[in-house]
Amino acid sequence: MDPLDELYAAPLEDFTAVRAELVAAAKKRGATDEAKRISAARKPTTAAWVVNRLAHADDAVPRRLTDLGARLREAHAETDGARIRELTAEQRRLIDDLTRAAFEEAELPKPSASLRDDVTATLQAAVADPDVAARIGRLTKAEQWSGFGGFGDSAAVFTPKTEPKPAKRDKPAATEDRRERDEARAELAAAERAKAEADEALAELQSDLATARLRHHDARRRLDEAEAALAAAEDAYDKGKQASREAAQRVRRANRR
Repeated sequence: MDPLDELYAAPLEDFTAVRAELVAAAKKRGATDEAKRISAARKPTTAAWVVNRLAHADDAVPRRLTDLGARLREAHAETDGARIRELTAEQRRLIDDLTRAAFEEAELPKPSASLRDDVTATLQAAVADPDVAARIGRLTKAEQWSGFGGFGDSAAVFTPKTEPKPAKRDKPAATEDRRERDEARAELAAAERAKAEADEALAELQSDLATARLRHHDARRRLDEAEAALAAAEDAYDKGKQASREAAQRVRRANRR
């Protein structure tokens, strides 16, 4: 098993400790490049970890998402309305099933709404983007489809052709107000995601700091014990040396008699 797969399959709370163990093992084997690669691995957010766990439990998950995405792209390219509606319904069922399975595998029966949204969005992004699907198992943060249209979303992505209805023209001021509200909501969502990622990073750094302190304390304790053992050994050596001299003197005196 690739060490990175082992790392990202580990319980989230053990990530830092497992990473340190894998780095130490790689260095012991003389695999310097591998040790650097493992050391650079970022701790995943909770949502990314949940999706990673699902992929490690069922290695067919990325393929299922990629396959559905390919069929959806083909249907869109052919403007096949019936096929698009059929695949959109399949997508909704697949995302629901995988989201449920992911939380069961992660043993999180009651996830928060935001966590569920992040997991769902990541799976939807994997349908839309083969690169995201390929990285499932080693994701470090939740993903979100940022392409055009509704592709990758569980909502319907095709509307049958009908006679166009006259478009309602908003007043310029109302349109501008709505645009500003949408931008504000987008900025708020981005800020909340950035804060969540910053909190995750801070938690990892705190964990790393606590681990480093424990190792420093343990190293200092072992150093104190080693110095005490060295002092005792030197004292015993000095006493043995003195005893040897005294014994040699007694031998010389005995020989003179």
